[in-house]
Amino acid sequence: MSRAEPPAQRLEAFEAMLAAVQAQYADTTARMEQLKAAGRVKSATYRQLFAKKLSLQDVLTLYEVYGLL
Repeated sequence: MSRAEPPAQRLEAFEAMLAAVQAQYADTTARMEQLKAAGRVKSATYRQLFAKKLSLQDVLTLYEVYGLL
């Protein structure tokens, strides 16, 4: 999608991205909780999910800072 797209299409793309990021954040958090319940908080998988969660949180924070959330 280029900048020449109509504003309505750009808004739709932003909304789709927001929904995708929120879904990924929820999924990542749920997977972390499962690993935590299994006592695997020191596993490589848990640490990778933790890093992913932080990255997703950064994106969500940007949405919030710019008044898009």
